[in-house]
Amino acid sequence: MSIYHIRNSLHEASTALESLLQNQNALASIERGADLLIETFERKGRVYSCGNGGSMCDAMHFAEELTGRYRQDRATLAAAAISDPGHISCVGNDLGYEYVFSRYIEAHGREGDCLLALSTSGTSKNVLVAASAAKSLSLKVIILSGRRNPELEALSDVYICTPAGSFAD
Repeated sequence: MSIYHIRNSLHEASTALESLLQNQNALASIERGADLLIETFERKGRVYSCGNGGSMCDAMHFAEELTGRYRQDRATLAAAAISDPGHISCVGNDLGYEYVFSRYIEAHGREGDCLLALSTSGTSKNVLVAASAAKSLSLKVIILSGRRNPELEALSDVYICTPAGSFAD
């Protein structure tokens, strides 16, 4: 890899971050999402996170930071990523991959809990089905997406779409 490619990649990341910092709608959505998470924990609710591929890794990291330390010593926060390979392969095989997240929510989610669902494309069928299941159980739903999807947005309490994914002012 050349220094040219490295500079371009870092410039692209810097530009996206600067765009996010200037986007008042995106910042307001992030603030609403943070408030919703705080409310969930104050009510002793749990936060479940899910996503596919790299988004699953982000969902796992998010949950582990909440149950772990993250920046300072504090009480643990109830969070779990839907990432158990046994669960995913069982449900994927028996029912179809589109149900791997929703079945977990149906089994564990309770009113007062929250689902944080990540979909870079905004079109992940299993994320859409999970958000629908969460809403039917009266969970709050936060979506973090790279592209707008009106169907997914309609199922969310907070829809955070990054500028790189066409967040409109």
